[in-house]
Amino acid sequence: MTDEPTNSADEAPLVKRNTDADPETGANVIARHAKLAPPGPGVYRMFDADEQVLYVGKARHLKKRVQSYARGSGHNNRIAHMIADTAAMEFVTTKTEMEALLLEANLIKRLKPRYNVVLRDDKSFPFILISRDHPVPQILKHRGARNRKGDYFGPFASAGAVGRTINTLQRAFLLRSCSDGYYEARTRPCLLYQIKRCSAPCTGEISEDAYGALVEEAMGFLRGESDEVKHRLRALMEAASESQNYERAASIRDRLTALSHIQSHQGINPHTVKDADVFAAHQDAGQTCIQVFFFRAGNNWGNRAYFPRADKALPAEDVLEAFIAQFYDDKPAPRHILLSHEIAGQRLLADALELKAGHKVEVLTPQRGERRELVEHVRVNAQEALGRRLAEHASQRAIYTRLAELLDLDEPPERVEVYDISHISGTNPVGGMIVAGPEGFQKAQYRKFNMKGEDLTPGDDYAMMRQMLTRRFSRLLKERESDEDESWSMPDLVLIDGGPGQLSAAHGVLEELGLTDINLAAVAKGPDRNAGRERIYRKDKETLLLEPRDPVLYCIQTLRDEAHRFAIGAHRMRRKKGFTASPLDEVPGIGPTRKRALLQHFGSAKAVSRAGVADLETVGGISAQMAKTIYDFFHERG
Repeated sequence: MTDEPTNSADEAPLVKRNTDADPETGANVIARHAKLAPPGPGVYRMFDADEQVLYVGKARHLKKRVQSYARGSGHNNRIAHMIADTAAMEFVTTKTEMEALLLEANLIKRLKPRYNVVLRDDKSFPFILISRDHPVPQILKHRGARNRKGDYFGPFASAGAVGRTINTLQRAFLLRSCSDGYYEARTRPCLLYQIKRCSAPCTGEISEDAYGALVEEAMGFLRGESDEVKHRLRALMEAASESQNYERAASIRDRLTALSHIQSHQGINPHTVKDADVFAAHQDAGQTCIQVFFFRAGNNWGNRAYFPRADKALPAEDVLEAFIAQFYDDKPAPRHILLSHEIAGQRLLADALELKAGHKVEVLTPQRGERRELVEHVRVNAQEALGRRLAEHASQRAIYTRLAELLDLDEPPERVEVYDISHISGTNPVGGMIVAGPEGFQKAQYRKFNMKGEDLTPGDDYAMMRQMLTRRFSRLLKERESDEDESWSMPDLVLIDGGPGQLSAAHGVLEELGLTDINLAAVAKGPDRNAGRERIYRKDKETLLLEPRDPVLYCIQTLRDEAHRFAIGAHRMRRKKGFTASPLDEVPGIGPTRKRALLQHFGSAKAVSRAGVADLETVGGISAQMAKTIYDFFHERG
């Protein structure tokens, strides 16, 4: 990426929002903001009465676009509801409409407004990196910001595809994959050299010049020059055979076989598509699936299905247009982008991506030939992926309906909270809460609870459970009374990992807080922790023992195991943090800078604890009052 929009949401001049306590919303509010809107290109944001972002949009002429909303009529239901909820607006000006498009995509992805099409993707794509910050380049998998010096190839649809490709490239070009530290410490070739996965430049088995030639061959192959590379290797193999150097000829033969292996496992290998991403959208039952196939250097590098959040009334082409702009917000665009639908801003999108990528980008909707067949193939994959998703959701709904019947619930639960505790002999105890529903796990609403309190007996699981549930539901009641956000909304069902003891403790907490209407159950492991023999306990009701192959039991096991995984992970993080903790962290007023100064002066936290007030005052940044605070802290402890 080269050029970026000159303005950002944080740096650009904003048209002042209406900060009065006036609760008025609707077209009249928008009309007042329209008078202040700048006439040029830019991005606008609409806010509700609680200052939550409703919508982010871009326009070639901001004033005209906002005035169109101020009419208050002639809009579809979605826009009409958005106008009715609007209490304030903000504007960010840009130099061009292309910059506005890029900024809009960035803001939508970050803010996730209610009325926008939102790309729901928390994963970055992996790349192959051939590093250039060492005399002997390394080949490795890379994910995240591309700030390391080197050549990047990708994106790949999955880490598995990258791993398989790197493994095969090692066989073909014998490039090192070890870290620089490991490389420098070698005195003899490692196992990868013995199994012909590396040429061992670390111990001089190959010269740096010869290794550099292998690197160039690998890069040529990744750039799509596979035929040239294979032709050159065949010539070398024949030359080695004619000179009766059969061992070298066999080695080159194995490299050629590895290259053929890469190309034979591509699935789809179109001749006319070398560097392109192919997008196809399919809609059904109010949902949209967008399937993406990646082609680089003439090879298929995988595919991924997305299910963006969008209004059910939006046509597929509008969802696709909004999706693509967000998709390339943090990824480099290829030279060709093939679409299943014509989109309104096709030319603008191409210009914006070209501005960001630094090379020409074509956005096309093929009508005939191999490219059209490829787009149709991707569309069929989108249709099948959406069909599977709808079938899975229907099945999950049926399971939750059955769960409601077994637990005597009035209706299938939409929000299930599962609690578990993790510790080792009472040390570093952590409670975990996960949230799930018919649509799957809601990981953004997971919570962890660090158990604390001097009255907490180490290893007392019942007391820990009481503390966790008290903190969680006390906060829920507080937020409900103050009408705050719904991040801690009331659960339809609470599951506890444990037996009758944990269930009794949980019931005690809920009764104290007056939340007796919450459905509560405990899931205990079977004899000898045998999966499939779990018992489900409920207050004043018969214990449930489901059949081992019952789908409801499998659902409960999945929820319990996810809570267990989350709690253990949180416990391990807390335990790891405890290894590096310092007594200075607990001293009031001691931050990283003062802590660093004290440790540099005295050498250790123990020496700081033994120092007198006068000695502490000699440290830079430590005042007489702070020196007295540090001294009192350690000596009050004895």
